[in-house]
Amino acid sequence: MAFAAAGVLSGSAAPPDPPATDGVWRTDGYGTLLVLGGHALREYQTTSVSCVEGDSARRTGPGRYVTPDGTLLTVRTAPDGEHARLTADSSVGHRRLTRVRALPADCTRAPSSDPRAAFDVLWQTFEENYPFFARKGVDWHAVRDRYRPRVHRDTTRAQLFDIFSRMLRPLYDAHVAVRDGDRVLAEVRPGTEQPSEELDAEVKAYVVTRDLEGAVHRQDFGAGRITYADLRGGLGYLRISGFGDYAGDDAPYTMDQAELDRALDTVLTPGRTRSLRGLIIDLRVNGGGSDALGIRIAARLTDTPYTAYAKRARNDPADATRHTRPEPVPVVPADAPRYTGPVAVLTGGSTVSAGETFTQALLDRPGRTVRIGQPTQGVFSDVMVRDLPGGMVCALPNEEFLTRTGRTFDATGIPPQVTEPVFTEEEFAEHRDSAFDRAVTLLRPRG
Repeated sequence: MAFAAAGVLSGSAAPPDPPATDGVWRTDGYGTLLVLGGHALREYQTTSVSCVEGDSARRTGPGRYVTPDGTLLTVRTAPDGEHARLTADSSVGHRRLTRVRALPADCTRAPSSDPRAAFDVLWQTFEENYPFFARKGVDWHAVRDRYRPRVHRDTTRAQLFDIFSRMLRPLYDAHVAVRDGDRVLAEVRPGTEQPSEELDAEVKAYVVTRDLEGAVHRQDFGAGRITYADLRGGLGYLRISGFGDYAGDDAPYTMDQAELDRALDTVLTPGRTRSLRGLIIDLRVNGGGSDALGIRIAARLTDTPYTAYAKRARNDPADATRHTRPEPVPVVPADAPRYTGPVAVLTGGSTVSAGETFTQALLDRPGRTVRIGQPTQGVFSDVMVRDLPGGMVCALPNEEFLTRTGRTFDATGIPPQVTEPVFTEEEFAEHRDSAFDRAVTLLRPRG
């Protein structure tokens, strides 16, 4: 590509052509329109009854944009100029785009402040995008019939939040939420506990004093979210409490990736990858984060390329069984020292989101891999965040992560192969960690 020196172009010269990505694009699934141009990317969240302007990103180069939280977005057009694909550096897979002629007129109108408009947008957003009503046993149309008559022009924000909470709570979906300022409704699967900083700190302290007391070496990385220890008997222990925030709260993905690579390079040295007889990966309290970081770890655990899972999104507003074409997500061996020996993965109900997609990425890992503990939470999708008229925000999933046989684990979670209690009151009271002890027994060579 040639560049003209500053001041060379005359005033009569033709202006430079706009980037090939400029224009209006509709995503396949995701209920979204994107407007590219004017050094920015603007998002419009659409349903059949609404169009609400959402987030924006700043253009940093041809087809490249950065969001306020530092996520790098890349848009690449197909040769026909009518199709493109969108990639986010912290996510896996792509979103397919189709060029449309113009932004609909609805997208240029100010949103209504009527509480009934907020209700309609929330209900329609779930109606057109949520894939799991049947699996959850929820009749969403009956929910509308029950609650829509309770919303009036003079319904207060607090009353509307309470109505939304009653509508969404029965889904018991950790990726479903509604927020109004400091008030947040989010529910986990019954019988499980939402990961939190307090739970993570409590469990980490217990593990360090109980399981790692006799460790030969222990080291923390990623702002304490990654812990590695050499155990006696030639085993290694890797605890991961999240896939992000390694470089500090709200750090961009590139910084988290660099910190993760530093941790993996420190842990998986050539000598250790040769000498380890088994590796315990503890995900029992893992709040999720970037699926791409999980794939990056999986790439250090194999010498053979394989498929982690295939990702698809619901894309027919009228039919919850219709989806985008499944996109395989590969695991490619990293160009760095790799450990390929036996692995035991510890999971529980507080293994959430990216903690689960990482677990799923190890299902077909070449080499011996065993899952121990309890089923994971059962939420895999990226989270769609939607702004509602009046100022509230809701969130929901719209994707599925498929195994090579087409199975998904939404709602139920990924089951263990070896069932053991995970951080129950009885385990704490009797100073036990049955899942960890079972992993040590299964991995430690006999004789």
